[in-house]
Amino acid sequence: MTRPSTHIFRLLKWGRVLARHGALRIVEEERNTPAPVRRLCRLARFGTVQPRIPDYAGAFQAIGPAAIKLGQTLATRPDLVGEEAARNLLTLQDSLPPQPFDAIREEIETSFGAPLDTLFASFDPEPVGSASIAQVYRATTTDGHEVAVKVLRPGIRERFARDLETYEWAAAHLEALGGEVARLRPRAVIDNLKRWTWRELDLRREGASASELAEAMKGFEGYQVPAIDWDRTNGRVMTVEWIDGIKISDLDALHGAGLDMPDLARRLVLAFLTQAISAGFFHADMHQGNLFVKADGTIAAIDFGIMGRINRRARQWLAEILYGLTTGNYRRVAEIHFEAQYVPSYHSLEEFATALRAVGEPMRGKPVSELSVGQMLDGLFAITRDFDMQTQPHLLLLQKTMVMVEGLATAIHPQINMWDVAAPFVKSWIRDELGPEAAIADKLREDAQTLLRLPDLVRRMEESYPPKGGAPEQPPLPEVRLIWENKPRINQWGRYLVAAIAGGIAVWAAAQTGLLAGLTG
Repeated sequence: MTRPSTHIFRLLKWGRVLARHGALRIVEEERNTPAPVRRLCRLARFGTVQPRIPDYAGAFQAIGPAAIKLGQTLATRPDLVGEEAARNLLTLQDSLPPQPFDAIREEIETSFGAPLDTLFASFDPEPVGSASIAQVYRATTTDGHEVAVKVLRPGIRERFARDLETYEWAAAHLEALGGEVARLRPRAVIDNLKRWTWRELDLRREGASASELAEAMKGFEGYQVPAIDWDRTNGRVMTVEWIDGIKISDLDALHGAGLDMPDLARRLVLAFLTQAISAGFFHADMHQGNLFVKADGTIAAIDFGIMGRINRRARQWLAEILYGLTTGNYRRVAEIHFEAQYVPSYHSLEEFATALRAVGEPMRGKPVSELSVGQMLDGLFAITRDFDMQTQPHLLLLQKTMVMVEGLATAIHPQINMWDVAAPFVKSWIRDELGPEAAIADKLREDAQTLLRLPDLVRRMEESYPPKGGAPEQPPLPEVRLIWENKPRINQWGRYLVAAIAGGIAVWAAAQTGLLAGLTG
């Protein structure tokens, strides 16, 4: 188990990188920042020169792969990091310099237990993409198919495991301090980040996600998910069909190809809504580098390492919230928040409805072209603190993806608006899912399922109350021993204080040595 002093040293080192990019200022100046965190920030930035304009994206990029994923998560949390930082983090590029091909070749051959030449007839050693977790290459299989080969960076799993352990340790200590930080549930946020990341680090899971999404979108015209070559896919390598197309961000090329831009933007929005609301399973990394447009206008998606999933009840709540905000039915939107237990019951439903009206009304009087899902999300985040709304980790990916899709669709066709396209879709889905016929069918299905579950329920009740002993249910979050729980407290605290100071001095000295070498070299 990693020592607390090691965690503190890592945090100081990362804090120093943040300080050099001016990214610690927001933590120190936030009135809700706990005093111990503020002191640690001061120690981390000791001796650094902070730029006037913070570069949060640059800081997370410099720290490394796990920090890039954390930064992408924080980009969805303007309530936590502020609007300025969230906007800056949206520019965070998930890219790093490529590793040498010899190391990649060894990774492929070791994982398959076979020479590269027996798997591929040709393999271009120059990567077409180099992200924080994996690199992508173009190749031709021995049976003549053009493919893209995604390979995990050597040692990446071990590096992520180390960094995520420190994130968990820090989040547990932050949450234990209580107050506003506890309401934001940093442990749950890091736990979700960990689960998303571990899914990305198993390329078989990514292949399965692509296959599942392809099935869910089978009836949607103009959207493609590349086929998986399962014979050349394992946990560290994934092979998929090659997609020839224009990057969706290359607007000049899209115009030059004579594509219908308004239709393209509309299909992009409807593809996302179909995945998120109809299927409850959506591509949650829909940034401009992961979407291509083929010659016939088909949108082709790649990179399915980050996927979002929403259960049916949550989708019903989401659809009603979106529709209620667009139609001005704020009381119903408030009722849904209370039914979903997003807002604690001790608050007033009427007061919450009024707060929602303050978010919705400024948008209702404007033309459709000026409405924004991003503005709506910012407004909702602004009232979460007043009503003690805890972070809902299962909605973080959805919020992030909605903002991404709106940005891409608006770039393709500036006159489009998410509400204009989404309202008929959501209204139709609500009618089909929540109408009288659907309600009767749901009731019959639920009652039948309840009757079928009764025997199993009785057995589980018996297992839950054994005569003696019985294994306790596993906690949802990993156990983290807080440093102030160790005994004896005074000696332990003294050691950790010394470790923190020594760590800070070591990091500062290393930085000064590097600076001196640069001046004298």
